[in-house]
Amino acid sequence: MSADNIVIEPGCPAPAALRKVLGHFATGVAVIAAHDGTRPLGFTCQSVVSVSLDPPFVSFCPAKSSTSWPLLRTAGSLCINVLAHDQREICRQFAISGGDKFAGIDWTHGSNGAPAINGALAHIEASLEFEHEAGDHTIALARVTELAADDGGRPLLFFKGAFGGFAD
Repeated sequence: MSADNIVIEPGCPAPAALRKVLGHFATGVAVIAAHDGTRPLGFTCQSVVSVSLDPPFVSFCPAKSSTSWPLLRTAGSLCINVLAHDQREICRQFAISGGDKFAGIDWTHGSNGAPAINGALAHIEASLEFEHEAGDHTIALARVTELAADDGGRPLLFFKGAFGGFAD
């Protein structure tokens, strides 16, 4: 390791150091969405992961401070909208707390009723099955019920605190 690398002593790393080091893991960006029967709801999430193929499970981790997650949890039926490379502004809009996050966003109801954002790279419809407390976040496990993807699209990526994508 070079001299400018972060060295963490055994024990409990500081949140800033943890964020900096884990920021070296590139992730995709998604909007987790639901509909409560009256309005669409959603939040930006970069912790989406495939858990199991049989049964089909995915997981994501909303912050305990999220004001959106309790509303989505109650709805139960979700759509994980994997954002495309040109949807940075959608990502930012859903990352802000409060307000109508769907203002100006084109979307349709998925087969489970949850909002599927137009132009997203993929849509993963799922139903919430389990939750597990994990520090300042919650680990949510959802059973996949429907899938769709744009095989020709490119992802929106997040790396070291910035957006990016694959070079052509």
